Amino acid sequence: MNDNQDFTPTLTLNPTLDTSAPAAPVAPTPAPQEAVAEIQLSPQEQQMVEDFAQKIDLTDTAMVLQYGAAAQKNIADFSENALNNVRTKDLGQVGQALSSLVVELKTFGEEEKSGIFGFFQKKKKEAMALKASYDKAEANVDKIVAVLENHQLTLMKDIAMLDQMYDLNTKYYKELTMYILAGKKALDKARSETLAQLQQTATQTKTQEAAQKYNDYANLCNRFEKKLHDLELTRMVSIQMGPQTRMIQNNDALMLEKIQSSLVNTIPLWKSQMVLALGLEHSRQAAAAQSAVSDMTNQLLQKNAEMLHMGTVEAARESERGIVDLETLQHTNQQLIATLDEVMDIQTQGAQKRREAEAELQRIEGELKQKLLELRG
Repeated sequence: MNDNQDFTPTLTLNPTLDTSAPAAPVAPTPAPQEAVAEIQLSPQEQQMVEDFAQKIDLTDTAMVLQYGAAAQKNIADFSENALNNVRTKDLGQVGQALSSLVVELKTFGEEEKSGIFGFFQKKKKEAMALKASYDKAEANVDKIVAVLENHQLTLMKDIAMLDQMYDLNTKYYKELTMYILAGKKALDKARSETLAQLQQTATQTKTQEAAQKYNDYANLCNRFEKKLHDLELTRMVSIQMGPQTRMIQNNDALMLEKIQSSLVNTIPLWKSQMVLALGLEHSRQAAAAQSAVSDMTNQLLQKNAEMLHMGTVEAARESERGIVDLETLQHTNQQLIATLDEVMDIQTQGAQKRREAEAELQRIEGELKQKLLELRG
């Protein structure tokens, strides 16, 4: 419903209460406008108030009782509809869906990549894990997107419905205002004319009947004044419902903007970045593989150079080496000389010991001969 739609207020002394709730349009509407505190009546509406005031009869008890009741009922129904709209709306589900989306995007690519043997096998496994992670995240994101799109449609309908409710509240407020204005005009006229005449008659005649008529009419005026006061209280509710409706609508609009931003900005950007990440991962793996090949080649060349150096030096050293080392000959010669010296020492000592033994044997023999001569004598 367009905010600028012209609502025609209706004033009646025989109200037919309409308890039906306003239908909810499906199309989005313009942004909310500020609630109107006071409504200026058009000349036609002012004339309607004047004409309606002439029809008000304070002596009609049923009329006084039902005066403005239709507008009051509309306000009450409007308040109930607004309250039900808040009760049935669970924006927490939207917040949970957005939070789930954030978690899904943040945890992308955090799978464990350990336990793979071999450089190329590990890189291949990492690429597969990244692709699998992307596929899983994309599926979860698509589910969340479906939920957000449903909430988006619901919020768009709610915003349109709240616009209609705001316009209806404006209409009801205007009707209440016109009822109050017409009632005050009728009340002022009743007190200034009819009540004043009854008071004058009662004062002049001083009869019980005239005094009772004056008192009864004064009570009717007081009752109608209370009725107008009730209408003013109801109008205050209508005044408050205007900005309250806009607050609810603004909350829906803000949540709708967040959903819209996620659907048209965050998610497409994430998907494009993940495609780039997969491409960069493949390029990185190719570069890493080439780097590994180059490193292995350099290591082989360095190792072969070291082995060649060691082999060449050993070969040259062996080629320059004699059959018997000089150190070996010197050691052998020293051992031979030492052996000869020891043999000579042993022989010398043996000759000496033999000479000593021969002398000892001669001595022993002489002693033996001497002992035998002594035995014969």
